[in-house]
Amino acid sequence: MALLLKNAHVVDPAVELDGCVDVLVEGDKIAAVGENLTCDAAEVIDLAGRYLVPGLVDMHVHLREPGFEAKGDIESETAAAAHGGFTGVCSMPNTKPVTDNGVVVEYIKSVAAAKGHCRVYPSGAMTKGLKGEIISEMGDMVEHGCVAFTDDGHGVQGAGMLRRAMDYGQMFGKVFMSHCQDEDLVGDGQINEGAVSTRLGLLGWPAEGEELQIMRDIMIAELTGAKLHIQHISTAKGLDMVRAAKAKGLPVTCEATPHHLFLTEDAIDGTYNTCFKVNPPLRTAADAEALIAGVIDGRDADRRDRPRPAFRLGEVPRVRARSVRHDRPRDRARLVITNLVKTGKITFARMVELMAIEPRKILGLDQVTIAEGSVADLTVFDADVAWTVSEDDFVSHAKNSGFKGAELTGRARMFSWVESARSPTASFAKIAVSA
Repeated sequence: MALLLKNAHVVDPAVELDGCVDVLVEGDKIAAVGENLTCDAAEVIDLAGRYLVPGLVDMHVHLREPGFEAKGDIESETAAAAHGGFTGVCSMPNTKPVTDNGVVVEYIKSVAAAKGHCRVYPSGAMTKGLKGEIISEMGDMVEHGCVAFTDDGHGVQGAGMLRRAMDYGQMFGKVFMSHCQDEDLVGDGQINEGAVSTRLGLLGWPAEGEELQIMRDIMIAELTGAKLHIQHISTAKGLDMVRAAKAKGLPVTCEATPHHLFLTEDAIDGTYNTCFKVNPPLRTAADAEALIAGVIDGRDADRRDRPRPAFRLGEVPRVRARSVRHDRPRDRARLVITNLVKTGKITFARMVELMAIEPRKILGLDQVTIAEGSVADLTVFDADVAWTVSEDDFVSHAKNSGFKGAELTGRARMFSWVESARSPTASFAKIAVSA
C-alpha cells in the first residue's frame, strides 16, 4: 500500500526540515521526501500546505483499563488521543489490578492491539499495588514491554523505598517518573494554598507539598544514578530545582500540562466549578509564567542548565474531591498552537520537539523522522482553522475541561500511524479526523 502526501509543510527539527515538500509512504516506511514526487500506484492526498510532523506522543495518560472502565477504557481514551493527533501514548499503572507485573502489561497491549486507535506504551508501577511497600516485578514488566516506572497517582512516600526501587530498577535502563506529592503535608487539600483558597474557604494544597518531594527525588536519583522525570510540574520553585539538577549534569527532566501553563487559581471563583479542580492544583499566575518561560527557553543550545519539559495531554484524576476527570479531546496541541506558536513565543519546530521528539527521548522510544527509511508515524495539522472547545467535541468518557468555551486555532485534520493496532501486521493505516 502506498500513500503520496502532496504539498505538505513538513516541520521536523531532527532533520532540519521546515518547508513544503511531498512525502511518499510505501508499506510502513517513508519511501521518499522531495519536490514533485509521483507514484502511479499511490493514493494521493493534497495537504495544501498543512503541517506534517512526526507523530505526537503523550507520555502521561490514564486509559483506566483494566478495572475502571466506567471512567474510560483503552478504546475510548486512545480514540481521544488520536482525535488530537497523538499517535502514541504512555499509559499510567494505577489500574485495577495495578500494572505491576508482566501479565497486566500484556493485557493492556493485547486490548490496545484489538481496540486501540494509537500506539500504547505501558508504564509499570514502582511498587506492588502502588502501596509503597514492596518493589514491583520490574524485570518481568520490562520483558513484556514496559517503558517506564512510576507510582503515579500516589507517589512513593518513603524515601528508603524510593531508593531501593531506583537502586534495583536502574539496571533495566528505564526512566523513573515521579508523582511528587507529600501526602502527609498535602492532606485533604483541594486547591492551591493561598489567597484564593482562603477566600473560598477551601482546604489548601501547599506548593511545598510538591516541591519537597521534587528535591527529595532529585537527591535520590543522584545517589542511585537513576534517570528521573518529574511529572506534571506546577511551581516555579520546582522548575528551578530541575534546572539546578540539569546544571549538575543529572539525567532529570520534567513535563508540564496545558492547564498548568494556561490556567491559574484565579479561574476558581464562588461558583466552585469543579472543572478547575485538578491534581496538582492550579497554581499562581507567577508559577504559570515561570513554566511558560521554561518551555520557551528550554532548548537554547547555549543554556544547558535549562530543563527540557515535554507536553502531555491529560490530567491526573483522583477519586476524591481533590480533582475531577478531564476529557482528552483534540484541544491540547491546539492550546499550544494558540497560546505559544501563534503568539510567537515558540516556533512550530519547538512544538514538535516538545510533543514528539522529547517524549520519545525520555521514554527511550525509537525516534520518528520525516526522512527516507523512517517509520511513517505522522500527524497532520491545519494550523489556521478556528474553533471553540465544546463538550460535543469530546471523545473521551470524561466530559470535564477547564477550557470549555475557549476559542482556539488549529486542528488535527488527519493522522497516520504504522502497525495498525487492530492488525499488527498491517503495513500502513490512516485515520481521517473530521473538521
